[in-house]
Amino acid sequence: MYFPIADIEINPWIPPLVAFVISFFTSMGGVSGAFLILPFQVSFLGFSTPAVSATNQLFNIVAIPSGVYRYIKEGRMVWPLTWAVIAGTLPGVIIGAILRIHYLPNPKNFKAFAGLVLLYIAARLIRDLLKKRQSNGHQMPTEEQLQKTVKKYYESNESGNASGQTQIPRIIVKKFDMSRIIYEFHGQSFDVSVMGIMLLSLFVGIIGGIYGIGGGAIIAPFFVSFLGLPVYTVAGAALMGTFVTSVAGVLFYQAIAPFYPDMAVAPDWVLGFLFGAGGFAGMYCGARLQKFVPAGLIKLILVFCILFPAINYISASIR
Repeated sequence: MYFPIADIEINPWIPPLVAFVISFFTSMGGVSGAFLILPFQVSFLGFSTPAVSATNQLFNIVAIPSGVYRYIKEGRMVWPLTWAVIAGTLPGVIIGAILRIHYLPNPKNFKAFAGLVLLYIAARLIRDLLKKRQSNGHQMPTEEQLQKTVKKYYESNESGNASGQTQIPRIIVKKFDMSRIIYEFHGQSFDVSVMGIMLLSLFVGIIGGIYGIGGGAIIAPFFVSFLGLPVYTVAGAALMGTFVTSVAGVLFYQAIAPFYPDMAVAPDWVLGFLFGAGGFAGMYCGARLQKFVPAGLIKLILVFCILFPAINYISASIR
Protein backbone atom coordinates (compact mmCIF):
# COMPACT_ATOMS: atom_id res chain seq x y z
CA MET A 1 0.00 0.00 0.00
CA TYR A 2 1.36 3.43 -0.96
CA PHE A 3 1.14 6.39 1.44
CA PRO A 4 1.58 9.57 -0.64
CA ILE A 5 2.36 12.08 2.12
CA ALA A 6 4.94 9.81 3.74
CA ASP A 7 6.08 8.73 0.25
CA ILE A 8 6.50 5.11 1.34
CA GLU A 9 5.04 1.76 0.35
CA ILE A 10 4.38 -0.79 3.07
CA ASN A 11 2.04 -3.65 3.97
CA PRO A 12 -0.94 -2.00 5.79
CA TRP A 13 -0.76 -4.60 8.56
CA ILE A 14 2.74 -3.57 9.66
CA PRO A 15 1.95 -0.14 11.23
CA PRO A 16 -0.85 -1.37 13.52
CA LEU A 17 1.13 -4.49 14.47
CA VAL A 18 4.23 -2.46 15.41
CA ALA A 19 2.11 0.09 17.28
CA PHE A 20 0.31 -2.68 19.19
CA VAL A 21 3.57 -4.26 20.41
CA ILE A 22 5.12 -0.91 21.40
CA SER A 23 2.00 0.46 23.12
CA PHE A 24 1.38 -2.81 24.93
CA PHE A 25 4.59 -2.33 26.92
CA THR A 26 4.77 1.47 27.13
CA SER A 27 1.19 1.82 28.38
CA MET A 28 2.18 -0.21 31.44
CA GLY A 29 4.55 2.64 32.27
CA GLY A 30 1.89 5.33 31.72
CA VAL A 31 3.03 6.64 28.31
CA SER A 32 1.55 6.24 24.84
CA GLY A 33 4.56 4.85 22.97
CA ALA A 34 4.80 7.70 20.46
CA PHE A 35 8.44 8.26 21.40
CA LEU A 36 9.23 4.82 19.91
CA ILE A 37 6.75 4.98 17.03
CA LEU A 38 8.62 7.97 15.61
CA PRO A 39 12.06 6.24 15.42
CA PHE A 40 10.36 3.34 13.64
CA GLN A 41 8.90 5.72 11.06
CA VAL A 42 12.19 7.57 10.59
CA SER A 43 14.63 4.64 10.58
CA PHE A 44 12.63 1.73 9.16
CA LEU A 45 10.09 3.48 6.95
CA GLY A 46 12.30 6.39 5.82
CA PHE A 47 9.63 8.95 6.76
CA SER A 48 11.58 11.95 8.13
CA THR A 49 9.91 15.13 6.82
CA PRO A 50 8.10 17.46 9.29
CA ALA A 51 4.93 15.52 8.45
CA VAL A 52 6.22 12.61 10.52
CA SER A 53 5.85 14.71 13.70
CA ALA A 54 2.23 15.48 12.82
CA THR A 55 1.56 11.82 11.93
CA ASN A 56 3.03 10.74 15.25
CA GLN A 57 0.71 13.11 17.10
CA LEU A 58 -2.21 11.67 15.13
CA PHE A 59 -1.21 8.28 16.54
CA ASN A 60 -1.59 9.78 20.04
CA ILE A 61 -5.10 11.02 19.29
CA VAL A 62 -6.32 7.58 18.26
CA ALA A 63 -4.37 5.49 20.78
CA ILE A 64 -4.53 7.43 24.05
CA PRO A 65 -8.28 7.36 24.96
CA SER A 66 -8.16 3.70 26.01
CA GLY A 67 -5.33 4.45 28.45
CA VAL A 68 -6.99 7.60 29.84
CA TYR A 69 -10.15 5.58 30.51
CA ARG A 70 -8.19 3.30 32.82
CA TYR A 71 -6.90 6.18 34.95
CA ILE A 72 -10.32 7.82 35.23
CA LYS A 73 -11.96 4.52 36.18
CA GLU A 74 -9.39 3.87 38.91
CA GLY A 75 -9.69 7.40 40.37
CA ARG A 76 -6.11 8.32 39.43
CA MET A 77 -6.81 11.44 37.35
CA VAL A 78 -5.78 14.68 39.06
CA TRP A 79 -7.96 16.97 36.95
CA PRO A 80 -6.56 20.32 38.23
CA LEU A 81 -3.05 19.09 37.38
CA THR A 82 -4.34 18.03 33.96
CA TRP A 83 -5.79 21.49 33.22
CA ALA A 84 -2.54 23.19 34.26
CA VAL A 85 -0.53 20.85 32.03
CA ILE A 86 -2.80 21.53 29.06
CA ALA A 87 -2.67 25.31 29.58
CA GLY A 88 1.13 25.21 29.46
CA THR A 89 1.72 22.65 26.74
CA LEU A 90 -0.80 24.02 24.21
CA PRO A 91 1.22 27.15 23.32
CA GLY A 92 4.42 25.12 23.65
CA VAL A 93 3.40 22.55 21.05
CA ILE A 94 2.60 25.34 18.56
CA ILE A 95 6.02 26.93 19.13
CA GLY A 96 7.62 23.50 18.74
CA ALA A 97 5.86 22.88 15.43
CA ILE A 98 7.16 26.19 14.06
CA LEU A 99 10.70 25.39 15.20
CA ARG A 100 10.47 21.94 13.61
CA ILE A 101 9.53 23.35 10.20
CA HIS A 102 11.96 26.27 10.14
CA TYR A 103 15.03 24.91 11.94
CA LEU A 104 14.86 21.10 11.84
CA PRO A 105 13.48 20.13 8.40
CA ASN A 106 16.78 18.39 7.57
CA PRO A 107 16.58 14.68 8.55
CA LYS A 108 20.13 14.69 9.94
CA ASN A 109 19.49 17.60 12.32
CA PHE A 110 16.13 16.18 13.37
CA LYS A 111 17.69 12.77 14.13
CA ALA A 112 20.27 14.46 16.37
CA PHE A 113 17.46 16.21 18.28
CA ALA A 114 15.40 13.01 18.47
CA GLY A 115 18.45 11.09 19.74
CA LEU A 116 18.94 13.54 22.62
CA VAL A 117 15.26 13.33 23.60
CA LEU A 118 15.37 9.53 23.57
CA LEU A 119 18.63 9.52 25.53
CA TYR A 120 17.03 11.66 28.23
CA ILE A 121 14.03 9.33 28.52
CA ALA A 122 16.33 6.29 28.70
CA ALA A 123 18.45 7.96 31.40
CA ARG A 124 15.34 8.60 33.48
CA LEU A 125 14.27 4.98 33.20
CA ILE A 126 17.75 3.72 34.13
CA ARG A 127 17.79 6.01 37.16
CA ASP A 128 14.44 4.62 38.27
CA LEU A 129 15.77 1.08 37.92
CA LEU A 130 18.91 1.81 39.97
CA LYS A 131 17.26 4.02 42.58
CA LYS A 132 17.07 2.47 46.02
CA ARG A 133 13.81 2.78 47.86
CA GLN A 134 14.12 4.50 51.19
CA SER A 135 11.91 3.24 53.97
CA ASN A 136 10.26 5.52 56.52
CA GLY A 137 7.38 5.52 58.91
CA HIS A 138 4.85 6.67 56.33
CA GLN A 139 6.21 5.39 53.06
CA MET A 140 4.43 5.87 49.77
CA PRO A 141 3.53 2.55 48.13
CA THR A 142 5.98 1.31 45.50
CA GLU A 143 4.82 0.58 41.96
CA GLU A 144 4.98 -3.15 42.71
CA GLN A 145 2.82 -2.74 45.82
CA LEU A 146 0.27 -0.68 43.92
CA GLN A 147 0.21 -3.28 41.15
CA LYS A 148 -0.58 -5.95 43.75
CA THR A 149 -3.39 -3.78 45.15
CA VAL A 150 -4.87 -3.26 41.67
CA LYS A 151 -4.54 -6.99 40.96
CA LYS A 152 -6.44 -7.89 44.14
CA TYR A 153 -9.09 -5.29 43.29
CA TYR A 154 -9.76 -6.79 39.86
CA GLU A 155 -9.65 -10.34 41.19
CA SER A 156 -12.32 -9.44 43.75
CA ASN A 157 -14.44 -7.87 40.99
CA GLU A 158 -14.08 -10.92 38.76
CA SER A 159 -15.05 -13.22 41.62
CA GLY A 160 -18.11 -11.11 42.43
CA ASN A 161 -16.65 -9.84 45.69
CA ALA A 162 -16.18 -6.16 44.74
CA SER A 163 -17.30 -5.07 48.20
CA GLY A 164 -14.34 -6.79 49.88
CA GLN A 165 -11.49 -5.21 51.82
CA THR A 166 -9.22 -4.43 48.83
CA GLN A 167 -9.56 -0.88 47.52
CA ILE A 168 -7.44 1.07 45.04
CA PRO A 169 -5.98 4.27 46.59
CA ARG A 170 -7.87 7.22 45.11
CA ILE A 171 -6.94 10.88 44.67
CA ILE A 172 -8.81 13.58 46.64
CA VAL A 173 -8.42 17.20 45.47
CA LYS A 174 -8.35 19.56 48.47
CA LYS A 175 -7.72 22.90 46.76
CA PHE A 176 -7.46 24.28 43.24
CA ASP A 177 -7.13 27.95 42.31
CA MET A 178 -4.89 30.12 40.12
CA SER A 179 -1.96 29.76 42.52
CA ARG A 180 -1.95 26.29 44.12
CA ILE A 181 -3.06 22.70 43.57
CA ILE A 182 -3.37 20.61 46.72
CA TYR A 183 -4.45 16.97 46.63
CA GLU A 184 -4.28 13.97 48.90
CA PHE A 185 -3.20 10.47 48.02
CA HIS A 186 -2.61 7.46 50.27
CA GLY A 187 -2.71 9.60 53.39
CA GLN A 188 -0.23 12.21 52.15
CA SER A 189 -0.86 15.76 50.93
CA PHE A 190 0.85 17.25 47.88
CA ASP A 191 1.03 21.00 47.22
CA VAL A 192 2.29 22.38 43.87
CA SER A 193 2.38 25.78 42.19
CA VAL A 194 0.04 26.21 39.21
CA MET A 195 2.41 28.72 37.58
CA GLY A 196 5.34 26.34 38.06
CA ILE A 197 3.38 23.53 36.40
CA MET A 198 2.44 25.76 33.48
CA LEU A 199 6.01 27.01 32.87
CA LEU A 200 7.38 23.48 33.02
CA SER A 201 4.62 22.31 30.68
CA LEU A 202 5.45 25.11 28.24
CA PHE A 203 9.06 23.94 28.00
CA VAL A 204 8.01 20.32 27.61
CA GLY A 205 5.36 21.30 25.05
CA ILE A 206 8.00 22.91 22.86
CA ILE A 207 10.12 19.75 22.92
CA GLY A 208 7.06 17.58 22.33
CA GLY A 209 5.89 19.80 19.47
CA ILE A 210 9.24 19.43 17.71
CA TYR A 211 9.51 15.70 18.28
CA GLY A 212 5.84 14.89 17.81
CA ILE A 213 5.08 13.08 21.06
CA GLY A 214 2.90 15.52 23.00
CA GLY A 215 5.35 15.54 25.92
CA GLY A 216 3.83 13.00 28.32
CA ALA A 217 6.96 10.81 28.41
CA ILE A 218 9.04 13.87 29.29
CA ILE A 219 6.85 15.73 31.76
CA ALA A 220 6.02 12.78 34.03
CA PRO A 221 9.68 12.31 35.12
CA PHE A 222 9.93 16.07 35.78
CA PHE A 223 6.88 15.91 38.03
CA VAL A 224 8.41 13.04 39.98
CA SER A 225 11.99 14.41 40.18
CA PHE A 226 11.53 18.16 40.70
CA LEU A 227 8.09 18.40 42.31
CA GLY A 228 8.18 15.18 44.34
CA LEU A 229 4.80 13.95 43.08
CA PRO A 230 4.16 10.18 43.11
CA VAL A 231 4.26 8.68 39.60
CA TYR A 232 1.04 6.81 40.37
CA THR A 233 -0.81 10.16 40.41
CA VAL A 234 0.82 12.02 37.50
CA ALA A 235 0.60 9.43 34.72
CA GLY A 236 -3.06 10.15 33.99
CA ALA A 237 -2.54 13.93 33.82
CA ALA A 238 0.50 13.50 31.57
CA LEU A 239 -1.38 11.17 29.24
CA MET A 240 -4.46 13.40 29.05
CA GLY A 241 -2.26 16.44 28.41
CA THR A 242 -0.54 14.55 25.61
CA PHE A 243 -3.90 13.79 24.02
CA VAL A 244 -5.16 17.39 24.03
CA THR A 245 -1.88 18.88 22.83
CA SER A 246 -1.61 16.25 20.10
CA VAL A 247 -5.01 17.35 18.79
CA ALA A 248 -3.76 20.95 18.70
CA GLY A 249 -0.51 19.88 17.05
CA VAL A 250 -2.21 17.91 14.27
CA LEU A 251 -4.66 20.73 13.53
CA PHE A 252 -1.84 23.28 13.45
CA TYR A 253 0.35 21.22 11.11
CA GLN A 254 -2.66 20.67 8.83
CA ALA A 255 -3.58 24.38 8.86
CA ILE A 256 -0.11 25.64 7.91
CA ALA A 257 0.55 22.96 5.27
CA PRO A 258 -0.73 25.15 2.36
CA PHE A 259 1.96 27.73 3.21
CA TYR A 260 4.71 25.15 2.60
CA PRO A 261 3.84 23.59 -0.79
CA ASP A 262 7.39 22.28 -1.31
CA MET A 263 7.53 20.44 2.02
CA ALA A 264 5.45 17.61 3.53
CA VAL A 265 3.98 19.19 6.65
CA ALA A 266 0.42 17.85 7.08
CA PRO A 267 -0.01 14.45 8.74
CA ASP A 268 -0.39 11.28 6.72
CA TRP A 269 -3.92 10.56 7.94
CA VAL A 270 -4.20 6.95 6.79
CA LEU A 271 -0.79 5.98 8.19
CA GLY A 272 -1.50 7.82 11.44
CA PHE A 273 -4.84 6.05 11.91
CA LEU A 274 -3.25 2.65 11.21
CA PHE A 275 -0.62 3.28 13.86
CA GLY A 276 -3.30 4.66 16.18
CA ALA A 277 -5.58 1.64 15.79
CA GLY A 278 -2.77 -0.69 16.81
CA GLY A 279 -1.84 1.62 19.66
CA PHE A 280 -5.43 1.76 20.92
CA ALA A 281 -5.61 -2.03 21.17
CA GLY A 282 -2.09 -2.26 22.62
CA MET A 283 -2.78 0.31 25.34
CA TYR A 284 -6.01 -1.39 26.35
CA CYS A 285 -4.38 -4.83 26.58
CA GLY A 286 -1.33 -3.40 28.34
CA ALA A 287 -3.51 -1.65 30.90
CA ARG A 288 -5.45 -4.83 31.62
CA LEU A 289 -2.32 -7.01 31.95
CA GLN A 290 -0.17 -4.45 33.79
CA LYS A 291 -0.90 -6.09 37.14
CA PHE A 292 0.83 -9.29 36.02
CA VAL A 293 4.09 -7.68 34.81
CA PRO A 294 6.77 -6.34 37.22
CA ALA A 295 7.39 -2.60 36.74
CA GLY A 296 11.15 -3.17 36.70
CA LEU A 297 10.87 -5.56 33.77
CA ILE A 298 8.75 -3.08 31.80
CA LYS A 299 11.32 -0.33 32.31
CA LEU A 300 14.21 -2.63 31.39
CA ILE A 301 12.53 -3.54 28.09
CA LEU A 302 11.88 0.12 27.33
CA VAL A 303 15.49 1.08 28.08
CA PHE A 304 16.84 -1.36 25.48
CA CYS A 305 14.24 -0.24 22.93
CA ILE A 306 15.09 3.43 23.45
CA LEU A 307 18.88 3.26 23.65
CA PHE A 308 19.33 1.62 20.24
CA PRO A 309 17.80 4.42 18.12
CA ALA A 310 19.15 7.13 20.48
CA ILE A 311 22.78 6.01 20.13
CA ASN A 312 22.31 5.37 16.42
CA TYR A 313 20.90 8.87 15.78
CA ILE A 314 23.51 10.71 17.86
CA SER A 315 26.48 8.79 16.40
CA ALA A 316 25.17 9.37 12.86
CA SER A 317 24.90 13.13 13.46
CA ILE A 318 28.46 13.24 14.83
CA ARG A 319 29.81 11.40 11.79
